[in-house]
Amino acid sequence: MQRIAASQVLTPSGIVRDSVVVVDDDGLVEAVEPAAGPVPDRVVAPGFVDLQVNGIDDVDCATADGADWDRLDQLLLAQGVTTWCPTLVTMPLDRFAAPLARIDAAMHRPDGLRPTIAGAHLEGPFLGGAPGAHPPKHIVPIDPSWIDALPDHVVMVTLAAEQPLAADTTRHLRERGVLVSIGHTTASHEQVIATLDAGASMATHLFNGMSGLHHRDPGVAASVLTHPTAAASLIADGVHVHPRMLLLAARALGPDRTVLVTDAAAWRAGTVGQIGVTMRDGAPRLPDGTLAGSAVTMDAAVRTLVAAGVPRDHALRAASTVPARLLGLHDRGEIVPGRRADLVVLSPELDVRCTLVGGVPDR
Repeated sequence: MQRIAASQVLTPSGIVRDSVVVVDDDGLVEAVEPAAGPVPDRVVAPGFVDLQVNGIDDVDCATADGADWDRLDQLLLAQGVTTWCPTLVTMPLDRFAAPLARIDAAMHRPDGLRPTIAGAHLEGPFLGGAPGAHPPKHIVPIDPSWIDALPDHVVMVTLAAEQPLAADTTRHLRERGVLVSIGHTTASHEQVIATLDAGASMATHLFNGMSGLHHRDPGVAASVLTHPTAAASLIADGVHVHPRMLLLAARALGPDRTVLVTDAAAWRAGTVGQIGVTMRDGAPRLPDGTLAGSAVTMDAAVRTLVAAGVPRDHALRAASTVPARLLGLHDRGEIVPGRRADLVVLSPELDVRCTLVGGVPDR
């Protein structure tokens, strides 16, 4: 048993002061108790859950193999991430099998101190009118037989709501337990609502890769923001979304619908899948300047959201509780008795001091 004392602990009821998180010998949270004496000035929050990681630094998830996964583990732990989704971007349909097999192998490595790979996120190729950095030549209509053949470790799919089979495919994927998100789309309000009603739960990187806000044409962003239950992810790297728009989105979504993702890319390697990128003006980009992922870490994204004016408990939930819930991972994401002690210990300024996976610290 171990006791982790902190001046701030994020619980479902908010941040509690001067408390102790008790972790049992099985790596589960046993209790959150008031501290009996002085405590370190630090923050304890649920471990971060990143739904969208294309790669980090010099390792691309599409080509990662062997020791590459160990490096990704360490890079993720350093930013407080305890669960994540390797993300594959648009490519020809017959090119997905090999990276998916490597992700599956990485998920089945021997036990060790590493973040959990929840499963793969497919961002494409069934996208729409806002391709962004995705190669338009490889964006294709939904292929139901290809969808049927997807392996079980695909846990998230981003698709465009204007795809003719978007609603039917969403229903089918939801029946399999796959999280469906709307993205890279210029769909009409009606198409967005139809896809959400079919079971899509969120929008991928709000404002980026979609139609924006207009007073006579609400666009995808407004349709999602005003929906009663749809979540939306944000890339809070200081480049993709202006701080005032981050604040607008967080206020509209509230703490139960806001999700932070890094959309991190292997910027040093110069690739996102098969897409060549260069680091320029704070983010990976195509030669024409189009944004192609980010170089942000999850802890930095939390700090950016807080600096924009979002309360810290809201920002921390967006990096942990909400994405865990969307993935159906009800054994983590909150500091309550019986949940996994996947935790991140932060400084008062929200820099990572330590990450715990199942109660085991990384340093």
